[in-house]
Amino acid sequence: MSKSHRAKQSNQVRIIGGNWRGRKLQFPSVDGLRPTPDRVRETLFNWLSTQIAGSHCLDLFAGSGALGFEALSRGASSCCFVDNSKQVLTALRSSVQTLNCHDRATTLLADSGSAITLDQSIDVVFLDPPFAGDLLAGTLDWLLKSPIVHSETLIYVESTREYELPAYELSVIKEKTAGEVISRLLRIY
Repeated sequence: MSKSHRAKQSNQVRIIGGNWRGRKLQFPSVDGLRPTPDRVRETLFNWLSTQIAGSHCLDLFAGSGALGFEALSRGASSCCFVDNSKQVLTALRSSVQTLNCHDRATTLLADSGSAITLDQSIDVVFLDPPFAGDLLAGTLDWLLKSPIVHSETLIYVESTREYELPAYELSVIKEKTAGEVISRLLRIY
């Protein structure tokens, strides 16, 4: 297999469930962008199986959009994809066009680590920042102070295994470790 063929494959993410199951989406090579692996997404969406249909989602540090598009594929009403890379946003908009989901997907060029304003409250937040740097604490800080979340909002956080969640009013509903990565589903209390 040629190097160029392998590189192209590594810049694809496959939707694993729902209406778009099996569809492949392209994403650019950007530092820190690492799509959530299939197995981890499968676990996450098993955790969310009763909450995802009809939900309004926010995919912060969207990158490939794997989490947000998986949610839309499984019946989420809407998803706002936020990333600070123009190259990433171009790819996300291409995926929105490919999947013909303009009515349920919005893209926003913004720094996910800084407060953003949306027109609706959010039911599920996907928070999977690049592991380099301390982006998670600052993002959780503005998010939990924001009017876009409510007492039933679920927050999925993916981080390095050694990362300690800051002392916020969050309860861990589910947690799973895979290698050096820990996935947590949290609820505001």
